[in-house]
Amino acid sequence: MPSRLTPVVVLLFLSLAAPLARAERGTATRSPVYGEHGMVCAAQPLAVQAGIDILKAGGSAVDAAIAVNACLGLMEPTANGVGGDLFAIVWDPRDGKLHGLNACGRSPLALTADKVPAEPDGTIPLYSPYSWTVPGAVDGWAQLHAKFGRLPLARVLAPAIGYAADGFPVSPVIASDWERGSRRFKDFPGFAEVFLPGGRAPREGEVFRNPALARTLQLVADGGADAYYRGPIAAELVRYSQANGGFFAAGDFARHTSEWCEPVSTSYRGYDVWELPPPGQGIAALQLLNILETFDLKAMGRDSADFWHVFTEAKKLVFADRARYYADPEFAAVPVAELLGKDYARARAALIDPRQAAQRVEPGDPPALNRKETTFLCTADADGMMVALIQSNYTGFGSGYVIPSLGFCLQDRGNLFDLQPGRPNSLEPGKRPFHTIIPAFVTKDGKPLMAFGLMGGDMQPQGHAQVIVNLVDFGMNLQEAGDAIRFHHTGSAEPTGTGMTDGGVLHIEAGLPAAVLEELKERGHRLEDEPVGAYGGYQAIRRDPATGIYCGATEKRKDGCAQGY
Repeated sequence: MPSRLTPVVVLLFLSLAAPLARAERGTATRSPVYGEHGMVCAAQPLAVQAGIDILKAGGSAVDAAIAVNACLGLMEPTANGVGGDLFAIVWDPRDGKLHGLNACGRSPLALTADKVPAEPDGTIPLYSPYSWTVPGAVDGWAQLHAKFGRLPLARVLAPAIGYAADGFPVSPVIASDWERGSRRFKDFPGFAEVFLPGGRAPREGEVFRNPALARTLQLVADGGADAYYRGPIAAELVRYSQANGGFFAAGDFARHTSEWCEPVSTSYRGYDVWELPPPGQGIAALQLLNILETFDLKAMGRDSADFWHVFTEAKKLVFADRARYYADPEFAAVPVAELLGKDYARARAALIDPRQAAQRVEPGDPPALNRKETTFLCTADADGMMVALIQSNYTGFGSGYVIPSLGFCLQDRGNLFDLQPGRPNSLEPGKRPFHTIIPAFVTKDGKPLMAFGLMGGDMQPQGHAQVIVNLVDFGMNLQEAGDAIRFHHTGSAEPTGTGMTDGGVLHIEAGLPAAVLEELKERGHRLEDEPVGAYGGYQAIRRDPATGIYCGATEKRKDGCAQGY
């Protein structure tokens, strides 16, 4: 154990780079997983195995990520699928750089705000055709594969096609989510036909088949993205839209393309943490870390009211900015550099009252969502390529509208548009909505250290920051950092135009001393319980910069696993 005189920089390096686990750093539900040649971490073990098989067959980390994602769309339809969007960050050892991919879709060109029957709170109806946006996942696969793939796409998709045709046993957490989703969507067009065989959701351990999805994936395997966006799949999506009150036209799909983008970063106590720029909320995690860096969190300790209070208050400040500024940069000027400025973070941190929870928070003036369903995965290969990939329908089975002939549901991401005109995230034809799903990466001195992510709507930036703090400030190992008690604050200002007026609600997992919880209440925090799944789903791969050995960790709150070879 290092002495108290050990230089801080050494302690920080060891927290991410060294494989040693010590009891005082935290408690893990399982051991981290190590592998020399590759690693896959995801929310379903059969999908993980498919990724490992692709790596062993000579595939790249990107090939493995696509294979895993395709399997998860079948095996975890409660979170993702080819009717949703995708974002990814790839470390390419050939050029020593990070590459970001924004594979989210746009609103239909025929949909304008005046055509939307708003909910009483002024938002777009969540489970409705008004919330449909063009699914971007398949084009994301195609773009990733063209740039970084080694195996033919047909080989990469073969595991998912086989499982869709022949079936797979449903895992426990997914089965529970499936049953819950079935109560909501059982009467939606096409849902029961695809997802309720025999009239009910498949139970844990029961075999589920989706032959329609097998045919869809085979079309993509044979014809690539064109089959989806300019071929038979697009044609079927347009027919379904016309029959069910949607606004899709062939041109919405034909014009769709993903966007390669430069990841953005901030330094946190000597580490560079990377996210993707808007329209995603990744920079919220970076803003949060910038504010937290102004406090001595280690001295506070995780068992103090000060720690949880400061973290929550910082989150409120960041989410006020998130609601005000984050949007599609093609339609709105987003001051990313200014929001990530260290001076700006210090000014925002100064607004935190150490003894009182804020009940209302305004966005800052820099110069110049509570959905738990998403899936995150990460992969790494023998050459040093590392992938952080996140994919989502937005809410569970998305909008609940399912195309029986295709075997998947349509996402409801458009619910996040603001129906009030003239705002950064206002609904406009052909616009990308504010997005919650965010992959992340960590480097040090220009070297790759960690691909990671944590699914769960507005939980994601909160979770990203908590994982980094656990690793860096408290020296936890990769598994401990994900298993540690999390908080989830809800009720902040939202990009849909609704705002926080009562301080929101603070949810903290069980395990903190009762005195800490009482102190938080005395400071004005409203504490409420929340289901375990609301705290997100974490996956991470760390690469030892000295040996190249991979370490994998996975979420204790989900079905998944980490596997190396």
